[in-house]
Amino acid sequence: MAALHIVTTTEDNRVFYDMPEQSPCSNCGVCCKHFRVSFYQGELDTFPMGFVPIAMTRSVTPFLVCMQGTENGADNGKGRCIALQPNNLCAIYDNRPTPCREFPVYMRDGSLNPKCTELRALYNVPPLPHPLKAA
Repeated sequence: MAALHIVTTTEDNRVFYDMPEQSPCSNCGVCCKHFRVSFYQGELDTFPMGFVPIAMTRSVTPFLVCMQGTENGADNGKGRCIALQPNNLCAIYDNRPTPCREFPVYMRDGSLNPKCTELRALYNVPPLPHPLKAA
């Protein structure tokens, strides 16, 4: 069985999550419509070693930026990350900011993140079949 969830631990002990091409995130995108995605400006492509396109962000504070469209979170149903494409895939997946990399679809025990289940219901996205466990 193919892995459902790819976990990478960085040298500084941060945990990043990647999803294979077919995953629970396919045809969903609710986290990209709900959360404000703010992160340190050093991740911008205008900084050395940065990778997030600055043209897709807005300034929040002198040191923080957020993805355009997420400035006010869900914004009464109008919030939507600029990188979220109509097919609910991320246009900058390989260059997405840290908050997107650190959001786990699966919990440590392999169960689906309860926040995913809650947001899927909130945005009328069909629930995932249970039990669904990470490999």
